[in-house]
Amino acid sequence: MTVTEILRFVDNLVFTKTDKHLDDLQKKIIEELFNGKTYRQIANIYDYDEGYIGDESRNLFKLLSEILGQDINKSNFCWTIERVVNSKIINFEKNNINWCSNNQISNHHQHNKNTEQAKSFYHDLSLSPKITRFYGREQELNLLSNGVLNQHTHFISVLGLSGIGKTTLVKRFIDLNLQQFEVIIWRSLKFPKSLDLLIDDLLNICQQEAKATIDDKLKQLFNILKNKKCLIILDDLENIFVNCQFAGQYKPEYQDYKTFLQMITEIEHQSCLILISQEKCQQMISLDSELYPIHSLELSGLDSAATEILKNQGLKNEETWLNLINLYESHPKYLQYISILIKDVFEGEVAEFIKENSLILTEDFKSLFDLIWMRLSEVEKEILLKISQNDQPISRDEIKQLLSLSSMDIINGLQSLTRRFLVSKLENDQKLYTLSPIFKEYLRIYHH
Repeated sequence: MTVTEILRFVDNLVFTKTDKHLDDLQKKIIEELFNGKTYRQIANIYDYDEGYIGDESRNLFKLLSEILGQDINKSNFCWTIERVVNSKIINFEKNNINWCSNNQISNHHQHNKNTEQAKSFYHDLSLSPKITRFYGREQELNLLSNGVLNQHTHFISVLGLSGIGKTTLVKRFIDLNLQQFEVIIWRSLKFPKSLDLLIDDLLNICQQEAKATIDDKLKQLFNILKNKKCLIILDDLENIFVNCQFAGQYKPEYQDYKTFLQMITEIEHQSCLILISQEKCQQMISLDSELYPIHSLELSGLDSAATEILKNQGLKNEETWLNLINLYESHPKYLQYISILIKDVFEGEVAEFIKENSLILTEDFKSLFDLIWMRLSEVEKEILLKISQNDQPISRDEIKQLLSLSSMDIINGLQSLTRRFLVSKLENDQKLYTLSPIFKEYLRIYHH
């Protein structure tokens, strides 16, 4: 029996259960497992993380176990599928496995085709990133899954500093839950377009001809959101906000996004919009959480999974890794940047790097922070520079005494900086503000 026949059979089973065919990665996993490859070998061949391949495989085994009524796992997958194929267990309808002969198979495929056409799935993830490694974030993944799948929240924002893992988290959620949605569309606003053009794009993906006015287009879109279970992701949302003003202020040409986000929360439908942003805007905060629930998931540094980044980078002196992780705040992008430096200059010896006994910022850090600095208002810059000059956390009253700014400017500036995740309050004293040591070092080097 050929691998092609096995793939065709498993694809047939999965489709009759989920109305979706195997994706490319699932096909690769099945093919390589039948060729005797391990998870690690599969991960190396296709440039994925071994844990990710294992998770995808276990999800597939669980689904096949439900379909066939048998416990399927890595060790018995190949021979179980071959035995089932040889027994001609083909047709799965309404949770019943029916026996059918070979001359019935062509009719079965035609039935599947008709079913698929009736359901109409529209998945466009062409602009979503490929996730080869996923580190930790189990709690955040559970919160996101609960909000979307169990609480049926219409509007979720995933927020945090650049490089913290927002996009990766959302893509991981999608990879695990593709079968839950009839429509999935991922769009990046790195180079933003008007709301009018965005809705044209969304309607086009769903094979609907957009009407003439924005009002009619919105009616078309919300009709889809009501009748189909949709997931729409807008990444890089901060690019529709104005630079050099407080966080979350819309550029004039994108003001209608504000109305659109309000409509998403207020109009009844069965779908979800996920926004990914480095800045929080007012529409991400619900004024009536009981009537219009909005979830905001704010990401901070990784947990113990941060060690996997250093492991995958091939760094040495594992006993010193925790010091390095704490020094760079468990931030995945920071750890990747500094790992490259350690390999280039210190031959991968973390212990030698730690002996430098100081925060070292590469040009990668500077480029990342320069982009953040360019977005800030003058009030925010003044506040940050003053906070960075203090070794200890500082109160609002102290900032007011040190700066010739009005109380309103200081209050609004601090709120804006917290909405950019650049300053935070101490957990044990909410009156004191503190600044990330790494960003503080950037300010000390380049802006003092």
